[in-house]
Amino acid sequence: KPEDKTSIYFDDFITTGDNSESLALVNARLRQLKGSDLATIIYTSGTTGEPKGVMLTHDNYIQAFKIHDARLTQCSEKDVSMCFLPLTHIFEKAWTYYCLHKGILVAVNRDPTRIQQTLRQIRPTLMSNVPRFWEKVYDGIQQKIETSSGVLKWLFEDSVRTGRKHNLVYKNQGKRAPFGVTLKFFLYKLTIFYLIKKVVGIDRGNFFPVAGAPLSDKINEFMQSIDVHLIYGYGLSETTATVSCFLEKGFTIGTVGKVMPEVEVKIGTNDEILVKGKTVMKGYYKKPVETAAIFTEDGFFRTGDAGRLTGNNEIILTERIKDLYKTSNGKYIAPQMIETRMTEDKFIDQIAVIGDERKFVSALIVPDFGHLKQYALEHQIPCGSNEELVENKEIHDYMFGRIELLQAQFTSYEKIKKITLLPHPFTMESGELTNTLKLRRKIVLQRYAAEIEKMYAE
Repeated sequence: KPEDKTSIYFDDFITTGDNSESLALVNARLRQLKGSDLATIIYTSGTTGEPKGVMLTHDNYIQAFKIHDARLTQCSEKDVSMCFLPLTHIFEKAWTYYCLHKGILVAVNRDPTRIQQTLRQIRPTLMSNVPRFWEKVYDGIQQKIETSSGVLKWLFEDSVRTGRKHNLVYKNQGKRAPFGVTLKFFLYKLTIFYLIKKVVGIDRGNFFPVAGAPLSDKINEFMQSIDVHLIYGYGLSETTATVSCFLEKGFTIGTVGKVMPEVEVKIGTNDEILVKGKTVMKGYYKKPVETAAIFTEDGFFRTGDAGRLTGNNEIILTERIKDLYKTSNGKYIAPQMIETRMTEDKFIDQIAVIGDERKFVSALIVPDFGHLKQYALEHQIPCGSNEELVENKEIHDYMFGRIELLQAQFTSYEKIKKITLLPHPFTMESGELTNTLKLRRKIVLQRYAAEIEKMYAE
């Protein structure tokens, strides 16, 4: 028996119910159960307003299992999944339920501060995650490449070029790569790619679902190139998670994948993505008015997201409609698009773009202080504290210069004209981030109102 008094063997746990007087009651309830009965209530993240209770039925989940079985044919009971996103979020909840449906072992990380250690211990073959995780992995790899010697750096870069050619140009298109490309790819797969994945703890990786926020095309392409197969997708609490996701082969970088089987998607007014199917929710808990308003007359769910469909029925996601800014000059700005581009830079950890009813676009930026302090030391700039660093004019000018390069291809009205560097990150504890690390814009705008007004007053 385990020494831990709070633990029990699973077999023993199962037998505890054998002689229960409640068994007859449980069986009676099971016989009365209908697919249309309520299974769970999931609360929305509240990024654009008050959280609402999304009522999902047993039929919703059963249909979700069915369409994922049709799409995700490469997973089986031999896989191991790691769970560390909050189970209050539909992405992790639906994924964990799906793993149980498939007979996949699910390892639950109990300590958010020990994710890296748990990853190396579990070495999962599957894991649902948000883009923020892969951004951090990408930054770590890039830092390693940049500090490598000349020959090693060239090998890193050549391995990525080779992987991109093999996995995206040939394999993803269903084509056989030339012998030379295949040989180089497998050499890199057994050496450089293996070592990178071993450090992270994903060396046994099968595929990794990613959703919940925009994923940079640059990072997506890089991960696919080093043989980390991301299944990028799009979904909502109200649709029992997945509306679309990448195919095993034939996916298109720049989209959020192909619409799931038996899910109907069309584009409505203001390019809004509309969804119909058996995975769409029953309604909002005790909110009949909001429930009625969220559906069109012909029964489509209004996602609140803008996008378009390709000829291959893939979704190109543009922006959360409620997040769109309209400047005082009448120009529409998509802040998430700008933020996704900016966070590709290793010096930018977090960013909140400002611009609604303003003369120009500005931004609150949390620098990556590890990289920034290293830069300060190399250039003899005082960097005793984060506060001292963000107030330094040389640092401010350097950061703005990096932003200028990143936004070179933006239209003039999309370009960030002023920035404020913040000494501390946005956090879940402060209410500035959701439990999947999405920005709560309303709270950020309120909390940093003085800093924002200062940028427009100058």
